[in-house]
Amino acid sequence: MSRKIGPILCCVAVLTCVATVSGATASIAGEPDFPEHQRSHWSFQPVAEPDVPASQTNHPIDAFVLARLRGEGIRPAARADRTALIRRATFDLHGLPPTPAEVRAFVEDDSPDAFATVVDRLLASPRYGERWARHWLDLARYAESEGFKSDETRPNAWRYRDYVIESLNSDKPYDRFVQEQIAGDELWPSDPQARIATGFNRHYPDESNAAILMQRRQEVLLDITDTVGSVFLGLTYSCAKCHDHKFDPILQSDYYRLQAFFTNVTTDDEIHLLNERQRAERQLQEAKWEEATREIRSQMDALLEAKRADAFETQVNRRSPETREAFRKDAGQRSMYEKLLFQQHMWQMRYHNDARLANSLPKQDKERYRELEAALAEFDHVKPGPLPVGMGIRELGSEPPATHVLSFANYAAPLEEVEPGYLTLLAPGPATYAPALDGRSSGRRTALAGWLTGADNPLTARVMVNRLWHYHFGQGIVRTPSDFGLMGERPTHPELLDWLAAEFQSSGWSIKQMHRLIMNSQTYQQSSEFRQAASEEDPLNRLLWRFPPQRLEGEVIRDSMLAVAGRLNHQVGGPSVFPELPFGAAQPRGGWDVPESQHAQDRRSVYVFVRRNSRYPMLESFDMPDTHESCARRSLTTTAPQALALLNSEHTLGWAQGLAGRILDFAGTDRDGQIREGFRLAYSRQPDGWEKDTVLTFFETQRAIIAERAAAGEPLLLPDVLPAGMSQQEAAAVVDFAHMLLNSNEFVFKN
Repeated sequence: MSRKIGPILCCVAVLTCVATVSGATASIAGEPDFPEHQRSHWSFQPVAEPDVPASQTNHPIDAFVLARLRGEGIRPAARADRTALIRRATFDLHGLPPTPAEVRAFVEDDSPDAFATVVDRLLASPRYGERWARHWLDLARYAESEGFKSDETRPNAWRYRDYVIESLNSDKPYDRFVQEQIAGDELWPSDPQARIATGFNRHYPDESNAAILMQRRQEVLLDITDTVGSVFLGLTYSCAKCHDHKFDPILQSDYYRLQAFFTNVTTDDEIHLLNERQRAERQLQEAKWEEATREIRSQMDALLEAKRADAFETQVNRRSPETREAFRKDAGQRSMYEKLLFQQHMWQMRYHNDARLANSLPKQDKERYRELEAALAEFDHVKPGPLPVGMGIRELGSEPPATHVLSFANYAAPLEEVEPGYLTLLAPGPATYAPALDGRSSGRRTALAGWLTGADNPLTARVMVNRLWHYHFGQGIVRTPSDFGLMGERPTHPELLDWLAAEFQSSGWSIKQMHRLIMNSQTYQQSSEFRQAASEEDPLNRLLWRFPPQRLEGEVIRDSMLAVAGRLNHQVGGPSVFPELPFGAAQPRGGWDVPESQHAQDRRSVYVFVRRNSRYPMLESFDMPDTHESCARRSLTTTAPQALALLNSEHTLGWAQGLAGRILDFAGTDRDGQIREGFRLAYSRQPDGWEKDTVLTFFETQRAIIAERAAAGEPLLLPDVLPAGMSQQEAAAVVDFAHMLLNSNEFVFKN
């Protein structure tokens, strides 16, 4: 769906929505009068650390959960067996299955803190950041292309992904994490990583070839406002862009008060990453190259001067009359609003680069230009290499343009001017802020970052601990993670949510400490065994009488298959990779540059290039979200393409060959050993008697089927390792066994 019809849909909502809940009586003028049911809504109340219920357990989480279960007459499940526990924890924190050695060490460790030790080990690994970054990237609508029709590549967007991974691995306090993403360039301007953090608000989809720059700019601001409101505050701010929120105490003016914090931002796609010494060395080298090539470049510029002017004029003529007039002004005469529009316009001029313009020169000039290019290339040994840069946002000055409430979110229909401000219900009046002393920014986002992480804000800590709970249990204490409003679901354990939020803040906003707190509870460690009697009382398991079984995400399924096949490339960070597309998949617009090395393709899924309009097919089939907007809770579907992707994909078959090779490398021709090793690698356990007999029967059946294939001349899928004395037909049967293991429910579920 095109984002351009958003305001239209919003207008339709005004005409068709029946407001069953009365809202505030004033939004643009006068002091609003919020009804009591809005003022008293649980999420807008201060976070107060409640008393832990009396219980025989020593763990506060268990005390809160058991109190609810006792009230409903439900007993909790028994503790999960050790194999299930370490498998659950490793999938949770690493997104990978545990190795056989890790399972054996935990099963044999009879110390009382054995599981706590496992949790600490998992949190200390770089695999942790790779796993949990994926959750945050969903929220940040992270992608490496523009979206819309052209879907151009954003070549340095991956640095934000690496920033998130490193921040999580270092246990950066969440309040600092939020502040960097909102205002890193204002708060820590000399820290490149803090500036890259502002990429959170650079991940908007962008129609880069849009002719109406005012509309394009407004769509970007709408996206930023919607995302900040939902991710950090857990509120559906987007519902208030056209009118006062129909259910929550969010005024239309509140929407644009939040937007006013960002009204002065523009792209910053050349954040330099060099330290002071490297920067000085590079400047010296650049000066040498510029001096040596000054005359050559001057002649090249002279040949292109007219073409550049024509290209600029052609682009300007596509704009509205007001925009054309602004662009033809001297730079010093443009207003801040006009400067922001001009900055947007110049991004599009990248399309008209010198190489393209040179191709349109007259023949004689073109030949001369090529000669000069060749002469310039002789100085490449002097020229510094490509400058490492990141992407984020910045401001063009300290005096932002005015922000207005917009009639139905229409940039051409401004109403009353508003100042930056927070949710009126919580903090009426305009925000206070101070422009940067050097005049480079307004200081507005610094004020917003402070309020979001301040002690008086009841939402930020609650929202984040609920997200952590959601990713561990598959359902949050509030089951609508980005909607804490009146139409969102109420918390199943409100006192526990507040206790966690208070603990989160008092622990220094440590995310890793919250993992330890949650995972060391009996609530987390209980079995996922189904019990009919408990289900009749609580069919959706909202009170957590057992651990909820959860299907793994597509990224975890792919990574787990690579891991058990012995093929997973554990390289950390760096530019994204383009794994080979399935047979018959269309080449995406914008390109898909598959590396020759299979090992390079086999990196973790968090490093797979994210093209907005063409998500990687396997991940898309397993519900990878649309990156045009923030995703707080992934859809969970069961479809035929998922089964076909696992059953017929050449990638899955290749991973089955790798797994079979590992099985045979350990067990050789010993059939019982092959079965035990297959279960140990795929399921972290040994087969029971029935399973062993079933697999033996499978091998007997496959022997005849494979013999028929071989007789018909069909090629056989063989393992990576073929033991001495084993026929190809016997080895092919082990590949089929491995393929069966990878296609089982037990392999793709966290229990």
